[in-house]
Amino acid sequence: MNRWLALAPLVVLAALALLFGLFALKHDPHVQPHALVGKPLPQVSLPSLDDGRPVSLASVVSGRGGPVLVNTFASWCAPCELEAPQLMRLKAGGAVLVGVAYKDAPDNTKAFLARVGDPYAARLVDRDGRAGIELGVTGVPETYVVGADGVIQKKYAAPLTDKDVSDLLRQLRR
Repeated sequence: MNRWLALAPLVVLAALALLFGLFALKHDPHVQPHALVGKPLPQVSLPSLDDGRPVSLASVVSGRGGPVLVNTFASWCAPCELEAPQLMRLKAGGAVLVGVAYKDAPDNTKAFLARVGDPYAARLVDRDGRAGIELGVTGVPETYVVGADGVIQKKYAAPLTDKDVSDLLRQLRR
């Protein structure tokens, strides 16, 4: 009986470590992944992947006549490669996508798009991640639904799923 009493503090300590490891330590109360939903797209300019000229993200999105999907991705991102077929499905369904290559070298981005397919109407480069900070990027891939008025309507902070694509295509057809 005394042996079990001696082990009790270790059992309690292990239980607390598990509890903090699963919940408390992985949650940062300051991170608000959807903080920009309902707000205008940040005014950032990025070089075009095609010719390197600076382009305003807002100008690429505006004037398209409907919602535009802004997708952050990178050639070094394994989930981005898994998401690529979903983006191609969106393009085939009539969605307009703007790609922002996040913290990636342009040559690597071009090779990545040549390999997995290029669903983007415009391709921009965020080499140092500053635009990602403005957008509130917490990791790639992330997709923002931006209305014709330039306001962010929704954010997907993970690779798009079949269900997400179906929902987005249904929303775009309205």
